[in-house]
Amino acid sequence: MVMKPTVVLYPLAAMGHVVPIVQLAKLFIRHDFDAAVVLMHSHLKHPSFDPFIAGVSATQPSITFHQLPPPTDSVANPASQRLIDSVRRNNPQLLQFISSYRRDSDIRAVVLDSFCADALDVTAELRLRTHFFFSSGASDLGVFLYLPTMHAAMDVSFGDLGDAPLHYPGMPPIPASHMPSHMMERENEMFKKMVRMFDRLPEADAILINSFDHFEAEAVETLRSGVCVPGRWMPSVYCVGPLVVDARGGIGERKEERPACLEWLDAQPRGSVMFLCFGSMGSFSVDQLKQIATGLERSGQRFLWVVRAPPSGEAVNVILHPSEPDLDALLPEGFLERTKQRGMVVKSWAPQVEVLNHAAVGGFVTHCGWNSTLEAITAGVAMVAWPLYAEQRLNKVFLVDQMKLAVAMEGYDKEMVMAEEVETKLRWVMESEGGRELRERAAEMKTKAADAMREGGSSQLAMLEVIAKDLEKINS
Repeated sequence: MVMKPTVVLYPLAAMGHVVPIVQLAKLFIRHDFDAAVVLMHSHLKHPSFDPFIAGVSATQPSITFHQLPPPTDSVANPASQRLIDSVRRNNPQLLQFISSYRRDSDIRAVVLDSFCADALDVTAELRLRTHFFFSSGASDLGVFLYLPTMHAAMDVSFGDLGDAPLHYPGMPPIPASHMPSHMMERENEMFKKMVRMFDRLPEADAILINSFDHFEAEAVETLRSGVCVPGRWMPSVYCVGPLVVDARGGIGERKEERPACLEWLDAQPRGSVMFLCFGSMGSFSVDQLKQIATGLERSGQRFLWVVRAPPSGEAVNVILHPSEPDLDALLPEGFLERTKQRGMVVKSWAPQVEVLNHAAVGGFVTHCGWNSTLEAITAGVAMVAWPLYAEQRLNKVFLVDQMKLAVAMEGYDKEMVMAEEVETKLRWVMESEGGRELRERAAEMKTKAADAMREGGSSQLAMLEVIAKDLEKINS
């Protein structure tokens, strides 16, 4: 029996990385590949992780999931470091798995999550064609690829520079304060790990990006020119997105056939609702929730708001949240009753892709996570940028200053976004001439995103080129 060509995909053990790499696996199986997704052992697991894997397994038999056994050693580093450190610690298990798996499979390529750079040691030993998959945008990739060069040229930390602009090739000026928090101190061990990780990305045969050429044209051109890795070879760059979950097959585990929030949206006028949702790890203090609620009430706009319970302890963004927020205790007294005719608050989770694609939704207040950003782009919904953590402040700069597809919620970089700003920004998006132009640009980009993925589109042609090279005979 002739074996199908197989691709092995290896994501970081986090929902924001597993979900897009599974969408990439689906592209491979459309081109008659089998896809094996290898899951490293991790002590950190999002509640939606297992239901998501089970759902994909049930509907996509050509995608198989393989859980690596736990490493023999243990570490006591902070959570963010554990995720990065777990890659090298899982290398022996990954080597053993691929060595065994290739005996019965025609492995043509391995796709590594960009955060799994240490796994290059495994694919190099096995002499396998290796791609990196960068699940964020081309603009972010340009920044991170240039980071080792900038680090070598600087003798101060980003945290010492305040809002001083950083100049990356082909990018708008980025305030130093907007670099990810774990990169603020150059002597920080996590920062050093990140520099080493991004320094290894050019070792791959190709880099696949979850974006599309028209969306980030300047950043893509900059990457392909090689200026982000001066003096080094730059792998081929392929934009193969936007890769988002299907509107009918979301990530969370549903408790009902059709969520009540979708039924509520059905009764709202077209393009009239502001949707507020801040990702799987975004949460706010009680005081900030009250400011948002007050701003929503004063704005007079229709809204659908996903509220998570405030974080416990000092950590603002954690993987596991308390089960359900007590809305009566968290929100201003009488808020739910006073706004029930034009607003709806849901606890913890909503089917985001379906909500964004609903005709009633006219704007999206978002944390600027890349998955959420692409979901808004493919739905044609204008964004209000309220970044919280990781690379989200970088995304805010690109979306607002470069792409003109979002407007910033001012105060996101301060201790508190005030109710007046929430009110003002929602009114601006829904009622002003500038807001109308923003919504029109969002609708135009939706068309461009669909064009990229259809037959003959830029992302579809890029994927065909990747497939063709993977199918070439490899000379041992």
